[in-house]
Amino acid sequence: MAGALAALTVILLTGAIYGRREAILRAIGAYLVVQDDLQPADVIHVIAGEDDRTDHAIQLYKQGYSRRILFTGGWCVFHQYYHGEHGRAVAMAQGVPDEAIAMDDTFVTSTYSETVQLKAYMDAHPDPLDSVIVVSDDYHMRRARWTARRVLGRAVSVQMAPVPEPGAILGQPWWTDERSRALVRDEYLKLAYYVLRYQLDLPPLRAWLTSLDRE
Repeated sequence: MAGALAALTVILLTGAIYGRREAILRAIGAYLVVQDDLQPADVIHVIAGEDDRTDHAIQLYKQGYSRRILFTGGWCVFHQYYHGEHGRAVAMAQGVPDEAIAMDDTFVTSTYSETVQLKAYMDAHPDPLDSVIVVSDDYHMRRARWTARRVLGRAVSVQMAPVPEPGAILGQPWWTDERSRALVRDEYLKLAYYVLRYQLDLPPLRAWLTSLDRE
């Protein structure tokens, strides 16, 4: 990730020299989005969020990309429900059989801890599971992939499936919308935080950053 961020910095500085403001802004947004050409996987993991993530995972299931959907996220103060339980109810209402749905409603504080739950599910499953499709929003994809690779290891195939509807990055010039600007800004801060928190071996800094875990 550090090398990619350095390359992006060079691109942005080069663009700035030539006054290519819009190209720079598009590059900033595009860097966050990771979207794979999907192949069937052992499980679809839905990172807790709005129902459009659940709906997208259900469509992928119905299209035959996996026989299992895993919901994580625990209790949501904002929505006042458990993400796993809610995702299961939505999926069953749309025709997904109960036996195809797994959930872990253990309390979590971050994408990282949700991915730890994914690993626990895959490790404990009676069948060998070594591939996953991760569903979340477009701006979240790079950090989610970085996290999945770090937690699951390189032996597990990780594919990214962002919600396809126009969103913070894919559907508009993100810098023209206040909410999208905030999402992009915050996501870059979280990327930096994840590198400091989970990659660098600096125990005093890590102990302090642990106390800040939220997303």
